[in-house]
Amino acid sequence: MLRVGIIGCGRISDLHMLGYRGRDDARVVALCDVDPENTAAKSKQWQLPDAAIFEDYRQMCESGLVDLVEIIVPHHLHYEIAAFAIGRDLHVSLQKPMSLDLADADRLISAASDTSRVVRLYENFLFYPPVLKALELIEQGVIGKPLSLRLKSNAGYSPNAWDIPFPALLWRHTPEECGGGPLVFDDGHHKFSLAWIVLGQPSEVHAWIGSTFVLSFELDSPSLVSMRYESGAVASLEVVYSQDLLIQGTEHYAQDDRMEVTGTKGVIWVNRGHGQIGDVPTVVSYTDGRIETYECPTGWEQSFIGATRSLLDTIASGREPILTLAEGRDVLAAALAAQQSAKDGSVVLVPDPVGRSPQSVRAELVQSAPAGADAAGGGA
Repeated sequence: MLRVGIIGCGRISDLHMLGYRGRDDARVVALCDVDPENTAAKSKQWQLPDAAIFEDYRQMCESGLVDLVEIIVPHHLHYEIAAFAIGRDLHVSLQKPMSLDLADADRLISAASDTSRVVRLYENFLFYPPVLKALELIEQGVIGKPLSLRLKSNAGYSPNAWDIPFPALLWRHTPEECGGGPLVFDDGHHKFSLAWIVLGQPSEVHAWIGSTFVLSFELDSPSLVSMRYESGAVASLEVVYSQDLLIQGTEHYAQDDRMEVTGTKGVIWVNRGHGQIGDVPTVVSYTDGRIETYECPTGWEQSFIGATRSLLDTIASGREPILTLAEGRDVLAAALAAQQSAKDGSVVLVPDPVGRSPQSVRAELVQSAPAGADAAGGGA
């Protein structure tokens, strides 16, 4: 039985917790947060009356009570906590991004190379059922070789969206703590991960990052990021905040994400992300003059359940995780290049990749998608 400690008991930790329910191979036994009210609330909410409570992550990591730690804290703390946990010979699941710069990313990769424990970057979007279905179709060769990728991130409003605690709003709008803006860098990391799993690491990036003030906070929108690859493929990420746009079907963020992959003989559309804009099929493919539609589970929580179950299965099997820190560095390099491009107003060259090829990771991801989080296909 894996003994799990959660470091960071903010709002998003509720979704991380879901993947441990019903598992007999892991149990959350310890909670850590600098705010004791958070740990008290989560201990009660998650029905963990016997969980050990910590305010200092060092004490948790050195307590001997945990085998695995989930690090779910503001971005600027990722490096120091992950490095400490790796040094204490623990399994580590680190929320994205792995760090705020490539130098710290390299130090984490070096530390992880000296341990036999699993150290992985937590990227739930790769386990979102509609994305898994699209990746499965790519693996099956339905659209041929991917040539281009279009990603659309559209925030709006929803009467059903959850309340975001003020401290979470504050650090996400503080570049020194977030690493960039809340849309292009924080949430955008998910989109850079999708671009990576489809096309790999770009060779060059050009970005224009806009600015919109909402109350006292600045959103990095509207924005556009363009990427070019050594293969000749191209990708774009469009980020828009539409203050009067109703986003339906979400209990989480008032946002929807869409993806279009064009290949040598067809196109795949993923039409549903966090929320819902219109009543359209979740996933659609077009090839050989024929449209196919696929319906998949669309609750955003499914992506977290899948990501957590993949971690537990990875530890049990001894295989490499999805994603390793090396792949996490490659995704981070593209995200940082976008920030630099927008600042300098120039095309930025991206460092050579250090992780596995996206094709190998994509094939493994599709093959090993945890039961209950896979994207079961439908008919035409």
